[in-house]
Amino acid sequence: MADPVTGKVEWVRDYQFIGRISDDKCSVILGEGGISPMKLLLLSVAGCTAYDIVMILKKMRESIEGLEVEISGERRDEHPRIYRRVHLHYKIKGSVDPKKAERAIELSQDRYCSASAHIKLSGAEVTYTYEIIRPEL
Repeated sequence: MADPVTGKVEWVRDYQFIGRISDDKCSVILGEGGISPMKLLLLSVAGCTAYDIVMILKKMRESIEGLEVEISGERRDEHPRIYRRVHLHYKIKGSVDPKKAERAIELSQDRYCSASAHIKLSGAEVTYTYEIIRPEL
């Protein structure tokens, strides 16, 4: 079993906090002057799946040159205001086979992306689209 992840969030002032994971070198400002925790959760999903896509496509020996993952989420009106819908749009840059791109996304969403799995376990509907942006000749 993996070692537990530890961290802390410290109140700075008013509605501003600084969060740090113990073994990381960076921190994040939450709340005023920073990002809301729920928006950070969306970015975590996008970052997690982006990491997977690059790793998988490289293992497939596809010539990926860039990747952007746009994400949007709709939250419930009632508390707790969790996400009920999340949509990801992948912009894959390079001479990538569309079937391999779709397979990489499926593997990320169905097997590897822990952040997406957390969102899905809360009952959110997670959808995605993708496009391949070929290099200009």
